[in-house]
Amino acid sequence: MLATQNPIEQEGTYPLPEAQLDRFLLKIVVGYPTKEDEREVVDRMARTGAKPKARALATKEQILAARDTVDDVVLDPRLRDYIVDLVRASRSPKDHGLPDLQPFIATGASPRASIALALAARAHAFLAGRPFVTPQDVKAMAPDVMRHRLLVSFEAEAESVDADTVIQRLLETVPVP
Repeated sequence: MLATQNPIEQEGTYPLPEAQLDRFLLKIVVGYPTKEDEREVVDRMARTGAKPKARALATKEQILAARDTVDDVVLDPRLRDYIVDLVRASRSPKDHGLPDLQPFIATGASPRASIALALAARAHAFLAGRPFVTPQDVKAMAPDVMRHRLLVSFEAEAESVDADTVIQRLLETVPVP
């Protein structure tokens, strides 16, 4: 499933409860297109006739086979522990050498984040053509996996500290085994 979230200030959008947010695998931030890309959007879509049709790039069988292959991507136990340490550090930063982050986190990421990060890191490695996960796969996927699961405090908002900033500090501090 794919969902979009518009800025909160726009009418008709409401924040989801934490339990529902935690069910989404990733939260990917998509900014505005470049000028050239926006011109292409206008060229394709600013017409009164039929809109372009989507075409399948993969069959259902190919997608299911790829999913099975992702499950076979090797996640070394040390990287599994690193994932768990990252997520746990979001819940208790002072226990992981980050006491200054504690006031900025209202709610850390749940164990579901550990599951999602392991899956996303495996998929990232698969898309890179590797049969194994590297620390870079974990670090590349951590912001997308954790940004909607880690809730910052009012103090963080007052100091312009967002979830991505907290996640970056976790990635810089929690040691890779």
